[in-house]
Amino acid sequence: MPAPMFPANAHRFDPYRTFKFQVVIAGKSVAGLSKMGALKKTTEVVNWRSAGDPSYQRAMPGGTKFENVALEQGLSQDTVFEEWANAVNNVAEGDAGMSLVKYRRDVVINVLNLQGVPTLSYKLKRAWVAEFQALPEFDANNMNTVGIQSITIAYEGFTRDLAVAEPAET
Repeated sequence: MPAPMFPANAHRFDPYRTFKFQVVIAGKSVAGLSKMGALKKTTEVVNWRSAGDPSYQRAMPGGTKFENVALEQGLSQDTVFEEWANAVNNVAEGDAGMSLVKYRRDVVINVLNLQGVPTLSYKLKRAWVAEFQALPEFDANNMNTVGIQSITIAYEGFTRDLAVAEPAET
């Protein structure tokens, strides 16, 4: 019989909060992130009937797709989103070609505990920018709105980094 699995924090009953997270793109932590979409995959259901037994359908897994993820960042001088979006189609250089080396990047998503220590970590495989919003809609009548720029990234799967273990909390 295998030994029971107990978390590093046997006293922990509360789930992690969604406001403490970090996104690392190509080894650099993205500053000023305010929001990230859900990390989600969906597997298609393939229904079929066996010949001679038409009374019920059977189901088996089909293809799996990974939902694009949107990232929102407070408008600043940080150019990480813009540089990555431009690497997809070299808009800055005036041609429609793309750098096959630079447009796909590693993306790491870290869930942090309240002390700011990573507790869960996921890696997006072969990610690239599918949509880039450089500037938000501006409204001179609203002084209390923060400017947000955003990217939507496509990727070919994600894996959880099991080497990131739950830290002991005090």
